Amino acid sequence: MQPTGSMTPMSKEMQDCVQACLSCHATCEEAMSSCMQMGGQAQMQIMRTLMDCSDMTRMCADMMMRRSPLSAEMCALCARACDMCAEACMSMPDDPHMMRCAEACRRCADMCRTMAAARA
Repeated sequence: MQPTGSMTPMSKEMQDCVQACLSCHATCEEAMSSCMQMGGQAQMQIMRTLMDCSDMTRMCADMMMRRSPLSAEMCALCARACDMCAEACMSMPDDPHMMRCAEACRRCADMCRTMAAARA
């Protein structure tokens, strides 16, 4: 018998999605640091997208971990932010930080879309 108020364990898919979100968050933070060193107006537009994605992925992971009833909708929004960030990062194909970020964003977007669909 489980104690009152205990949560059911996270599914493997949800655990993987949380990890993808946290990895994407960290990669966005690293890419932001790289952008800040470069400066320039183009990087400012990319910085906004990186900030949105970083915040969104962290919040999405938090909501899944606490089993928020809004997590499916958050996953859908997170996937959108990750798609936008991956596209922005691809505008700098010569920067290895940005290419790693685009890859992390694509992976996170795919996993978040799967979670959103599973819980919808």
